[in-house]
Amino acid sequence: MNFEKEKQETALFMRRLYERGLTTCSGGNVSQRIGDIILITPSQTDKAYIQAEQIAEIRITGENLTPHLTSSMETAMHLAIYQCRNDVNAIVHAHPVTATAFATTNTEINCKLTGETRAIIGVPINASYALMGTDALAERVAEAAKKANVVLMENHGIITFGKNLLFAFDRMEVLEAAAKQTLITHLLGNKKEIPLNDLNEIDKLFS
Repeated sequence: MNFEKEKQETALFMRRLYERGLTTCSGGNVSQRIGDIILITPSQTDKAYIQAEQIAEIRITGENLTPHLTSSMETAMHLAIYQCRNDVNAIVHAHPVTATAFATTNTEINCKLTGETRAIIGVPINASYALMGTDALAERVAEAAKKANVVLMENHGIITFGKNLLFAFDRMEVLEAAAKQTLITHLLGNKKEIPLNDLNEIDKLFS
């Protein structure tokens, strides 16, 4: 099967992450699921210029169908999430500065300040630290992924999930905005959160 269109889309969203300042040129990874095939960005590549021909094809079981390409060092983490979340077809992992700062301090990002934040993110969850690229990290993040669509990876970064790449990317971008809002309102004081009843209504609309 030819995945040219999907590979172009995967590369586009990786470049978009870099262009939006949500990751560094060497950081982050993006994948999407097409049937039992996972398309994923490579490691050791300048993410600002990544192209479709650099996107690897991996079976959900872990078999690399493009052995001439080096898939992301976090491939095991992506596979573990897909294996436990049948509703997830796209994953975005990045290192947005503000949100990652919250992940390194165990400080909660307030998702009760705007309706958009609550609707798109819901309630994020933390995954405890494990060395990048390890099975331990894959296991911890996959376990957290069962409970939320946004995971703050302690001392590492952020990972988001969605039914497609746009949903997963949107969650990453909105989370970074929410982290900035949390920090700014803390500095300004007198923050006003959305009432609980209204939060529940938002949850019903977008669950």
